[in-house]
Amino acid sequence: MIPIFIGYDKRERVAANVLIDSIYNHSSEPVSVTPLVIEQLKFQNLYWRDRDLNQSTDFSFSRFLVPYLMKFDGWAIYMDCDMLIQNDISELWRQRDNKYTLMCVKHDYKPLEKTKFLGEKQTIYPKKNWSSLMLFNCSKCKKLTPNYINKASGLTLHRFLWIEEEKNIGDIDISWNFLVDFNNSSEVRKINNLHWTEGGPWFKDKTIKNTIYDKYWFKAKQDAFQI
Repeated sequence: MIPIFIGYDKRERVAANVLIDSIYNHSSEPVSVTPLVIEQLKFQNLYWRDRDLNQSTDFSFSRFLVPYLMKFDGWAIYMDCDMLIQNDISELWRQRDNKYTLMCVKHDYKPLEKTKFLGEKQTIYPKKNWSSLMLFNCSKCKKLTPNYINKASGLTLHRFLWIEEEKNIGDIDISWNFLVDFNNSSEVRKINNLHWTEGGPWFKDKTIKNTIYDKYWFKAKQDAFQI
């Protein structure tokens, strides 16, 4: 069974549910999906840090609890909830390589806007969006204890400064974390995972731009909630 953890924010719960349905619909292998709900993590005394001024979602830091939740054993997939799977996630799962601590799409993402969805602050830092989809080799992530995650700075976590050497971060094909309105479709043969990092069509925020990919999300929502 493929363990998958989803970043969860109440404001994007529709997006999370549509993402989960898209995973189920495309997967040829059994999957186990766990949303990282902050209130539940707090109840378990796993998450207690104050909200950061630069934090735009509830799952900004909770994602790094995945190896601990896996008891530092085996591999696991982490995904932000503002995504939509377009292909069999077992193909992503097969890319894991034991020589790496973690694997991700190594974006060179430098947004020009100062804000994103719902007026949230846009922050720019090296390795931005690398952590939005990760393959964790959990046994090599033992530094990521709840105590460490609740005390470390956001940049320490998201820039992977807890990994000894950058060569221990493996590459995943860009098609598995395709940034809507940033990446060009000519860069990939097939888009396996759409990511609305600037805000998706589930928001009633008029400042969010419509994209040519929104139709895929609305179709997936219709499929997920049909009676």
